[in-house]
Amino acid sequence: MLDGTTPGGPRRPALTRCVSVDPAKFATAYWGRAPLLSLADELDGPGGFLDLLSPADADELLSRRGLRTPFIRLAKDGKLVAPGRYTGGGGTGAEIDDQVLDEKILQQYADGATLVLQGLHRTWPPLIAFAGELGAALGQPLQVNAYLTPPGNQGFSTHYDTHDVFVLQVDGRKRWRIHPPVLPDPLERQTWGGRADEVTATAAGEPALDVVLTPGDALYLPRGWLHSAAAQDDSSLHLTIGIKALTRYALVEALLAEAAEDQRLRATLPYALDVSDPDQIEPELTETIEALRSWLDTASPAAVAERLRRRAWPAARPAPLRPLAQAAAIRTLTADDRIMPRPLLRWRLEPDGADQIRLRLFDRAVTFPAGCADALRTFLDGDVTRVGDLPGLDDDASRLVLARRLLREAVAVPAA
Repeated sequence: MLDGTTPGGPRRPALTRCVSVDPAKFATAYWGRAPLLSLADELDGPGGFLDLLSPADADELLSRRGLRTPFIRLAKDGKLVAPGRYTGGGGTGAEIDDQVLDEKILQQYADGATLVLQGLHRTWPPLIAFAGELGAALGQPLQVNAYLTPPGNQGFSTHYDTHDVFVLQVDGRKRWRIHPPVLPDPLERQTWGGRADEVTATAAGEPALDVVLTPGDALYLPRGWLHSAAAQDDSSLHLTIGIKALTRYALVEALLAEAAEDQRLRATLPYALDVSDPDQIEPELTETIEALRSWLDTASPAAVAERLRRRAWPAARPAPLRPLAQAAAIRTLTADDRIMPRPLLRWRLEPDGADQIRLRLFDRAVTFPAGCADALRTFLDGDVTRVGDLPGLDDDASRLVLARRLLREAVAVPAA
């Protein structure tokens, strides 16, 4: 069995643009543990983050790209603004009623609303590339939102997120007040709203970090850390990168899903059992725990890993491809042409019986004749790009058949 993720993304390491410490130190001292403030002059490369999304780019998205909900939301005084107050019909040829209306956005922003552009890792090319590389470096799926806050305003009250975040200050200045968690390492369903009183009480105390971010500064916050942010005497634009890392509880969920194969754990509870009576529940609970403990001793790491793969891989898409150019390349492909693995594609190559080999991808599995195994391994490892150099096949005609299949299945793309 062979696993891999094809390389890709910008040449400048994305992680070094977000943290001012060595990646190894970030992994051991900060990841999931503690906030990290990285000032602009400590980070790799000049120019801050304007190349990722500038105020002019934000205006482009708000006015000329036909943006719709849920790719935008607005917040004011700690509450979300109803979408009907800034969206409407798209006009002739766009029979929709939730398109962003720029004149209404202007009114809301001028009145103090924070604009949140969501899902930019799917819609804005520089952030698609940046998010792809950063996600590959962290080994985790992520999302990118932009927050545009008018001078002197605050979009959201003190709260915590159930995912880790990087904050990249693009333009303007924003004051961040950070407090320790009221619930360390919250799961996705353990949102701050259920602990609003604790959050408010903790936020009234002395912050662990009180800092004004300026252009080019970055801040890392593990999930659960309380935070609020307010623009200063000018407007603010920052990017928030949310990392939805898997937790040990995901292992528990995968184990429980596998445990459904054990008949003892599928057994019906006794007839007329009063589930509110601890005395009646106790023997059933004891027997269930014993059955579960016995089953856990036989749990298969491979089965759990497969469940986690099916959960994690679809959450992070590979790099975009150009469908029309791809189709043209398939039609005109020759043995002298070069192809490469699709950047950021996650894959696993494994046997499938005696005469086939299976290529597992993020959304499906593709089978090939076993005779293609050497060519597939060599190609996916990035060791060969010229179609005519694919090893283990008899002639160029066979190599072209395989190469066209890889292009058609979006496993390969034409090499630049």
